[in-house]
Amino acid sequence: MYGLLADLRSHRVWAGERQKAKTRLLSIEAPEGLAEVGTEFRTVGADPMGRFEDRSVVTEAIPSRVFEFVTEAHLETRRGRGVDWTVVHRYELSPAEGRCRIAYTIRIVRLSELAGALAMFKIPGLRSVALKASAGVAKRGVVNLARLAEERTSSRSLG
Repeated sequence: MYGLLADLRSHRVWAGERQKAKTRLLSIEAPEGLAEVGTEFRTVGADPMGRFEDRSVVTEAIPSRVFEFVTEAHLETRRGRGVDWTVVHRYELSPAEGRCRIAYTIRIVRLSELAGALAMFKIPGLRSVALKASAGVAKRGVVNLARLAEERTSSRSLG
């Protein structure tokens, strides 16, 4: 599992190709091999609100335990507005009955404005809808990651 997280190019598969077409990673520029603290990478992504262009740096990399990176994201909305934010992505791994438990947290630490659909977070009745939608995207990513890890483990044991 850790190997897939630290192999930044694999993110193009589980956070890109295997995600829904409207919310996915489209490309990644990252060095080959396993990322370590200080490794920088760039991504481009699609979102129903527009297009993301992100710069990230790995901030914690403890094999088999933790993989964390901070993203400076820029969203260009379909209406031409720019939204900038800083996001911390953290994956904590722990053994669980012969498997690996993945705890993923995403923390927004800076957001320039709540433009477009993000404005739903300002409206109490719609805030829960917006949170549920974002949680669904995050959950699909973790499920995709776990499935890819299982596929790679199975193919190695067969070969």
